[in-house]
Amino acid sequence: MYRKTLNLPRTSFPMRAKLPQREPELLAHWREMDLYGRIREARKGAPRFILHDGPPYANGSIHVGTALNKILKDIVVKSRTMLGFDSPYVPGWDCHGLPIEHHVDKELGPKKLEMSIPQIRKACRRYADRFFKLQRDEFMRLGVFGRWEDPYLTMDHAYEAEIATALHGFMLAGYVKRGLKPVHWCSECRTALAEAEVEYHDHSSPSITVAFALAEDARERLELASGDEVAALIWTTTPWTLPANLAIALHPNIEYALVRADGRLWIVAAELLEKTAATAGWVDPETMKIFNGGVLEGSHYLHPLTGREGLFILAPYVTLEQGTGLVHTAPGHGAEDFVIGTQYGL
Repeated sequence: MYRKTLNLPRTSFPMRAKLPQREPELLAHWREMDLYGRIREARKGAPRFILHDGPPYANGSIHVGTALNKILKDIVVKSRTMLGFDSPYVPGWDCHGLPIEHHVDKELGPKKLEMSIPQIRKACRRYADRFFKLQRDEFMRLGVFGRWEDPYLTMDHAYEAEIATALHGFMLAGYVKRGLKPVHWCSECRTALAEAEVEYHDHSSPSITVAFALAEDARERLELASGDEVAALIWTTTPWTLPANLAIALHPNIEYALVRADGRLWIVAAELLEKTAATAGWVDPETMKIFNGGVLEGSHYLHPLTGREGLFILAPYVTLEQGTGLVHTAPGHGAEDFVIGTQYGL
């Protein structure tokens, strides 16, 4: 009864937000007035600020990660627009790759075995088309501004043609060459895997220390007497790759020790001598000489299994964290080994 006697604030805002009902109405209003287009028109001729958006895969609905990604980018674009820049946003989707193919494989099941490769590709295209449209609507519900009616899709033939044209330009400029390298391979999908597609699990691997006898040129580098038996000690957690060993890597700035123990000479990193001696059971090892890794570069050793000569090389990735400071190198069994092996013509 006293309500009329009070000067209460009045507002046309509803007491309840009712966002599930109001948000679609607001988005429809923005589309009807072409809000994004009007922003672009208002900023025509202004300094440009371009955000190049790494596209999400067109598989499944958005999740908290993709939502956060788009919201943060939307904040950047809108803030630059408010600062006076012409900051367009062109969304896009990655429509190629294993995530989409893997989902299509699950959907097709055994029926895939009866389909041709073009039919499977069409199924992947339909799948990507379905989920890019779903994700587009979900991103729009987040209030992200952009050119949603004309995004870029990596499966568009015009887009693929541009990629082929760019690749052709690289080839003409001499930046592309044919070669071999070890790659991660999925036996189930029968395709190579990108580094980002490889998941590593904690695993305990067996490790062994192996002696590689020095060839004559390496012995001469160290000025050894002809009767001395001398071997370089390597430590590895991949003993199954030893038959493919082609090199032993040393670090150019690490000091190595020539040590007498158990009636013969050994080469290990000087800093790791105490640890290596404890592992090998050496009693009072005697250091005969200290030298840098570069002394042995280009000289040879003998493979303990095959007797063939291998090459001493230098590599920046050799560390003193574990092992002996000398790294077994099999270029056919790892990316780092392959790169350094290629540099040395292995």
